[in-house]
Amino acid sequence: MVPTLRSALWLGFFSLILVAWIVMYAMSTGMGLDLLGRPDSFGQAMRAMDPAMEMSMPMARFGPLAAMWATMMAAMMLPTMVPTLRSYQDLMHSATGTQAGWLGVLLGYFAMWLLFALLIASVQMVLLHGGVVDMLGIARSRWVAAALLLAVGLFQFTRTKEICHGVCHSPMMYFLGNWQQGFTGGLRMGLTLGSYCVGCCWGMMALGFVGGVMNLAWMGLATLFMVLEKLPQIGHRIIKPMGFLLILAAVGVAGWPVISGG
Repeated sequence: MVPTLRSALWLGFFSLILVAWIVMYAMSTGMGLDLLGRPDSFGQAMRAMDPAMEMSMPMARFGPLAAMWATMMAAMMLPTMVPTLRSYQDLMHSATGTQAGWLGVLLGYFAMWLLFALLIASVQMVLLHGGVVDMLGIARSRWVAAALLLAVGLFQFTRTKEICHGVCHSPMMYFLGNWQQGFTGGLRMGLTLGSYCVGCCWGMMALGFVGGVMNLAWMGLATLFMVLEKLPQIGHRIIKPMGFLLILAAVGVAGWPVISGG
């Protein structure tokens, strides 16, 4: 892979991430949220809307919701792909990796997250019209928020999390054991890696229903954690501590009226 083409691919990759974050910022502020996800008067009015009576609103329709989640997947998950793409790039020198294969891995990986975006947008539609979350995607009940925090916290200790994280944490080992050549081979490997990544990180996405799916502060922190998870030096050391923090957060949310004296 010639240096000029390699640089162009990486430039395009990071440009896509930047564009996705800019679009998410515009969407978030357009719904009356600040950088910490706090709604202004317009945002508060949206939270009080009845989705059954406001079907013209984007957040009450599947198409706009799916587009929002797809954009969020690009903004949050593409940065986590850097170790995987770097591992494949290393195999361009020592094995039969190609630029077409590199693109195949990228497309396959992101295709799985697009499928997940469609799934979670469908879940949000059900929750919205069931009265579980409001128009900003925020859980209406602290018990729902606490249950979700607890579920994701406990998931950090499961065998499924361990297996999925093991593949995401060591993409080079996956490539060495499952190598396929060319664009089609890269696409197949990307689809498999993407499915493991969805299995590893779905909980961070689902936690958007605790503080709002358009909360840029949550998006930034979740992205940072998922990037750190994939670093060889520390990735395996932060999984269970995060689980403990999420369980404590669940207890705090459930007991907040007692804690605050309200």
